[in-house]
Amino acid sequence: MKAELDLPLWLDQALVQRQNQLKADFLDLFEQLGNSITHEELTAFFSNSKGKKISKGNQLLGFPYLVLDLIRNFDLDYGCNLRFVSWFGHGLYCCVFLGKQMAQPDQLFLENGFHLGRNDLPWDLAAQVNWIKTATSDSKLPLKEEARLWIKEIALVGDRETCLQILRKELRKILQANGKE
Repeated sequence: MKAELDLPLWLDQALVQRQNQLKADFLDLFEQLGNSITHEELTAFFSNSKGKKISKGNQLLGFPYLVLDLIRNFDLDYGCNLRFVSWFGHGLYCCVFLGKQMAQPDQLFLENGFHLGRNDLPWDLAAQVNWIKTATSDSKLPLKEEARLWIKEIALVGDRETCLQILRKELRKILQANGKE
């Protein structure tokens, strides 16, 4: 800890308002993305879908984040979850978790730019981001009986509608993976 408080930063209303507006923008983006998919579409992909949920936090390694979870079944054997994460200072990520007993369309995810995450820490985004940034491209796929976490960084542009189209396109690609091995 520094001995001096950064009072000019603390009193910089424009900076605080700018960050809060960006959080609101991403919240709106995630709400629109979640509303663009029906419960029927989610249950067609995974029958035990528990719906959609947006979560917010401020301290993922000291940075705020927003999470949109679709399906929300976190069982390591039979679960499935589609997650979009806006992690301030780091980027926007799409994560797809498939339990051990689920169909594993590995080739489809590889062809769409996803990287295989660490199976031992499926919900630790910081560890996953570090893993994919340092992993070699020739890493072996896990055995068929192992759960998978696929992760992809999504590049965004400044236009909100274009960002929403990019996210919808990624979501549609994932939903098309249903039943493909």
